[in-house]
Amino acid sequence: MSNTSAKMKVEIWSDIMCPFCYIGKRKFESAMKTFNAADNIELEWHSFQLDPNIKSGDGKNLYQYLSESKGISYQQSVDMHKQVTDMAKDAGLEYNFDQAVVANSFNAHRLIQLAKTKGLGDAAEERLFRAYFTEGKDVSNSAVLQELGKDIGLSEMKVEEMLNSNAYNESVQHDINEAAQIGVRGVPFFVFNRKFAVSGAQPPEVFSQALQQSYEDWHKDQPVALTEIGTGATCTPGGNCSN
Repeated sequence: MSNTSAKMKVEIWSDIMCPFCYIGKRKFESAMKTFNAADNIELEWHSFQLDPNIKSGDGKNLYQYLSESKGISYQQSVDMHKQVTDMAKDAGLEYNFDQAVVANSFNAHRLIQLAKTKGLGDAAEERLFRAYFTEGKDVSNSAVLQELGKDIGLSEMKVEEMLNSNAYNESVQHDINEAAQIGVRGVPFFVFNRKFAVSGAQPPEVFSQALQQSYEDWHKDQPVALTEIGTGATCTPGGNCSN
């Protein structure tokens, strides 16, 4: 039998402000529901910032931000967000772009890094995505981040200490640098066992194929763990025999 204590790692680079990252999360989760070795998968989220220079609290709504950053008209921005809203709805998600607060995501990523140390990385991603895309919360606001941290089981004191320090700054930057090193040009970006990659919010079937292929490849290299049913008289190298 295989060594079931080992797990294959799936890593996901993502940004809280990326609408396709939340959709991609749902599509990946859909594939995981039908994957027969799901218990042997270890999921790790990595930080990525689409716009590290974005300023929080400048009063612009999301339609204005995209219009100015992409050099398109305001109406084009509205129409593009409507298309994404429809995509999100198909994935079972509710996007309220008219309520979204334009914010820098760096501190939100620090919260995720803290959550990862407690085994709550996935819970942090989910809560932050919902806060930003559905609830219209300012994910750069310290009080909001403390509230969201508490929602997933983190200590308010620990979150406050983190926000009032430089804790996890290096962890966030390390993830961003590593993304550049492995060629991540956009998110979401899924890496399976550091050998296979899927870019974007692909259909569940694509994730299922990636999971199956990477898991079969990973499984071949795993040591065999045997369970002894009984023991008897044996001889070991060196001529030592016992019964």
